[in-house]
Amino acid sequence: MQLDVDHVRGIALNPTQGLARGMEVEDTGGPLKVPVGKAILSRMFDVFGNPIDRQPAPTDVQWRSIHRDPPPLIGRSTKSEVFETGIKVIDVLVPLERGGKAGLFGGAGVGKTVLLTEIIHNMVGHQQGVSMFCGIGERCREGEELYQGMKDAGVLHHMVLLFGQMNEPPGARFRVGLAALTMAEYFRDDEHLDVLLLIDNIFRFIQAGMEVSGLMGQMPSRLGYQPTMGTELSGLEERIANTDSGAITSIQAVYVPADDLTDPAAVHTFSHLSASIALSRKRASEGLFPAVDLLQSNSKMATPTIIGEPHYLLSQEIRKTLAQYEDLKDIIAMLGMEQLSTDDRKVVDRARKLERFLTQPFFTTEQFTGIKGKAVSLKDSIDGCRRILNDEFKDYPESALYMIGAIDEAKGKAAKPVAATKPKIAARPGGGSH
Repeated sequence: MQLDVDHVRGIALNPTQGLARGMEVEDTGGPLKVPVGKAILSRMFDVFGNPIDRQPAPTDVQWRSIHRDPPPLIGRSTKSEVFETGIKVIDVLVPLERGGKAGLFGGAGVGKTVLLTEIIHNMVGHQQGVSMFCGIGERCREGEELYQGMKDAGVLHHMVLLFGQMNEPPGARFRVGLAALTMAEYFRDDEHLDVLLLIDNIFRFIQAGMEVSGLMGQMPSRLGYQPTMGTELSGLEERIANTDSGAITSIQAVYVPADDLTDPAAVHTFSHLSASIALSRKRASEGLFPAVDLLQSNSKMATPTIIGEPHYLLSQEIRKTLAQYEDLKDIIAMLGMEQLSTDDRKVVDRARKLERFLTQPFFTTEQFTGIKGKAVSLKDSIDGCRRILNDEFKDYPESALYMIGAIDEAKGKAAKPVAATKPKIAARPGGGSH
């Protein structure tokens, strides 16, 4: 930023310890650049494109500027397509948009990283795409754990990881998202591949911009945020797009300061998202993984014109059943199931079976759970939900629907329905029973 004829104020991307007045500054004559090419796959970089995985720098790469314009409107695809993940609860209730942006809201320990890892696994295994993980303000421990986790899960060979760590200056954290997008755009535009871009955490991008703004001497705006926040966030988000050559689909972790959804950072982020996936600590504590809050999560794709009338009506019926169950929970807690009407009992039974059917064993957790992972097609997911709502599984125990793939697996898990497995009551000689 040029203050006057003799003074320029710049952003430091490295620690500034040791710099002194009077030192010479060399102009490189160009912007910050990062490497792009097939050689960057399975590697981990910092904001300068330097490898941080203790391996030699990749050769046979091009270097491109991190500052690029969003795709022109004429080059964008206007067709709304669903991005199928193979995860039942997301595909049925919160369909993601190909080339769209989804927000993932969740605290520590509710399965956010596991869910992201599974989506990466399914993307690599079934859609032959490339996944990019961009850590903005990540702890170095989290970066190391993610790298090892991806390696152990066997999905690293189609991934690129980029980190602007928490201990780095705000300038590096502010630019690492743009660097990741430049790499993602190479795979979309040059290799014509679909790219899955995972950003953790988009709030820290805004936070880094706020720090930089203060250091540059700009006047703060509402709640101390930078006056240019909307422009900066749009400059990042608008580059995530679906074009004629490929698509960048983004899933972004979003931290909401003090759980205040009216905070400017949350408001500006929400305006860019096409889907919101909320993770619930209560569901996680009940062992219902993925712990997606089925009533709090929503998607702009869930309309009859995009996902089709049958899928839309089914998703509405599922939400209605789950909402009725939520209303009945207080009565059940106080008076017990016996006080419910026959119709209400049926609603509770369907809702509990839906909740368990929408759990799923993941490929990335096989080594911990011993349960083989499953990717379920949208057709099988819809079929299973419809059959549960039609009371086809009313005589089956809830456990038969827990952690399965397609619905027919429940029949193998519970060889006999509940009615057939009830213990017989032996009659006493005196006519009584025990």
